[in-house]
Amino acid sequence: MESELEPVPVGALKRDVAWKHCQMFKFENRTRLKCIYCGKMFSGGGIHRIKEHLAGQKGNGPTCPRVHPDVRRIMRQSLEGSIVKSRRKQKRTEDGQRLLGPGELETVATHDEAITGLQLLSTPDTGEPLSLLAKEEEGTTSDRMIGRTGNPSPLMTSNTHPISNLTLGLPRGKDHVHMAIGRFLYDVGAPLDAVNSVYFQPMIDAIVSEGPGLRAPSYHDIRGWILKKSVEEVKSLVDQYKGTWAKTGCSILADEWTTETGRVLIHLMVYCPEGTVFLKFVDASDIVRSPDALYELLKEVVEEVGVQNVLQVITDSTEYYAIAGKRLTETFPTMYWTPCAAHCINLMLEDIGKFEWINAVLGHAKSMTRFIYNHVEVLNMMRKYTYGKDLIQPAVTRSATDFTILKNMVSLKSNLQDMVTSQEWMDCPYSKKPEGLVMIDVIYSQSFWSSCSSIVNLTEPLLRVLRMVGSEKRPAMGYIYEGMYRVKEAIKKELVEKKDYLVYWNVIDQRWNRQLPRPLQAAGFYLNPKFFYSIEGDVHNEIMSGMLDCIERLVPEIKTQDKITKELSSYKNAVGDFGRKMAIRARNTMLPAEWWSTYGGGCPNLARLAIRILNQTCSAAGFKQNQISFKQIHNITRNRLEHQRLSNLVFVQYNLRLRQRILRKNQELDAMDPISFDNIDTVEDWITEKEEMTVDNGRSDWMALDQPLANAMLAPSPNDEAYGLDAGFEDDEIFDGVKDGEENGLVNQ
Repeated sequence: MESELEPVPVGALKRDVAWKHCQMFKFENRTRLKCIYCGKMFSGGGIHRIKEHLAGQKGNGPTCPRVHPDVRRIMRQSLEGSIVKSRRKQKRTEDGQRLLGPGELETVATHDEAITGLQLLSTPDTGEPLSLLAKEEEGTTSDRMIGRTGNPSPLMTSNTHPISNLTLGLPRGKDHVHMAIGRFLYDVGAPLDAVNSVYFQPMIDAIVSEGPGLRAPSYHDIRGWILKKSVEEVKSLVDQYKGTWAKTGCSILADEWTTETGRVLIHLMVYCPEGTVFLKFVDASDIVRSPDALYELLKEVVEEVGVQNVLQVITDSTEYYAIAGKRLTETFPTMYWTPCAAHCINLMLEDIGKFEWINAVLGHAKSMTRFIYNHVEVLNMMRKYTYGKDLIQPAVTRSATDFTILKNMVSLKSNLQDMVTSQEWMDCPYSKKPEGLVMIDVIYSQSFWSSCSSIVNLTEPLLRVLRMVGSEKRPAMGYIYEGMYRVKEAIKKELVEKKDYLVYWNVIDQRWNRQLPRPLQAAGFYLNPKFFYSIEGDVHNEIMSGMLDCIERLVPEIKTQDKITKELSSYKNAVGDFGRKMAIRARNTMLPAEWWSTYGGGCPNLARLAIRILNQTCSAAGFKQNQISFKQIHNITRNRLEHQRLSNLVFVQYNLRLRQRILRKNQELDAMDPISFDNIDTVEDWITEKEEMTVDNGRSDWMALDQPLANAMLAPSPNDEAYGLDAGFEDDEIFDGVKDGEENGLVNQ
């Protein structure tokens, strides 16, 4: 039946919090709702039944076994709030019926609606109630304005104009609330994407659940007891993660970035499959070029986390970190130093973007998008012909953004061509302008689109690996080696001629293979049953050598090493539980670490090592930073107590954001706007007009712009785990890479 279900988009008018946690379908003219966590389909009961399902409230249907505890809590709060509202409404109606005659009810109700918009205004104390129906369980409207604590509300001031006067003329209801939220965000200068925080809706739900009269926390509350309790709450979460490090192992991440003032900060984090936790940050401006100082810093963190728990330390790939990493592994011979995979892949994309012909194609594409995204009429027309989809799709880095946008443009080629051949475009004044004529030439150019397709085929595998190493859905260690194999395979398949594809292989090898051998990644490939059992013939020596190296380094006990070596034979020959039909089916469906936990009981020593290796990440790259506290915390003239408070604030803020990455995995967000200031860092070259461009006197009113459709830019990415290019791993040339003699012949290519 599911194949006959027709997806129905959730409209903007559906504001209930539960709509973000279900999908809507139509079947035989009936609407059905599906839980996004367990897949349960509901044919009746509406959104309220879904909410009960997620809240774990038994009665009208089964409860969801997979919903996150935070989501379950929100649903319960929402249900409790609905019950309270219903009881208050019923009580008001009963009071009105008891105090007033039937003929008077309609008149009083009309009067009550008229004063609703004035309830937030300060009023003189006349000693008389405004209306009998204005009373709540907690007291009158005046009582609510004073608040439950008995203190005057900040909205009531005798010698100044009340702030609530800003709401005059606004009807009560949803728009009134949204305007109040917007006014607050604008006033404090908060980033506008703050509304995408997973903590935003729970905050609103908590306020609503308290009902009228709730007094806002004070400045001292926020920086005092609330921050203190938040620190304790986050430390408790960190302690939960620490409890898993002994079993799954962990990776120490050193993420370096530069502030607007030129200070170099190193964020020190710990990754495990449960989640990443932020330990602290260090101002490394004076030590970032000192291998000795970096070594001492990383050594201190390893000792803090526990060397018995640490499998690797991941840092930038610069020479200074490489020297510090080598010293670190000499001091702690049971762990590895690994360069950040995301950083290496981004450098590959940068190098590929510098090829002359690729740079020229990107230049033509950027000239087109700059013209479109700087003129309201053209941008509205483009979004009309692409059905709300945008050409610009920000990615994690500038180079990744370049090739992501190029791929998106190729997918919308026919839409763009339909636009410039339409009568609407012919009648548009911009169609006659020089930039418009240039855009038409580019869109009509067959060589341009052919080159775009070739570039997409060359770079998309690298983009998939980049998305994979940054994924929160699964640890990347079991997939990265296969991913890089498929990258080279795709390039070879696209270019065919050896002299052509070796040029790009050389770019990859310069940033990857020649920097440092990666035994952990080779072992991850070997221990992933999905890939290992796909190998025909003998395992390549590089993979086997990496596996043996991990056994020697990560398992210091010689007796245990010998046991693991014997157990490798059972794994290789699929003996015992490894050969069960269930285990064979699960090779392609279960995460590799879970597969070993389920079927590796007959080889306990090998299974323990496999679980620890397969549960690691390959990247230290963090996320877009908000420097809200860093400027203050690095002020030379600072108070020691305030410095500690700000350090705690950073600790809470960073860990909440790391937690948010996990919580929002299945959350649909509002569509990102590619021309917003929030995305300017990565898309600037695609949307910012050059100074020498002709001054345009046409309309540039952003309020006339059609906004992006919901989730138009958040289409599901392809499955980054299954490449599906070719089966098997029998191409020895891919493993061997570019030979020295071949590299010399590529210099002038």
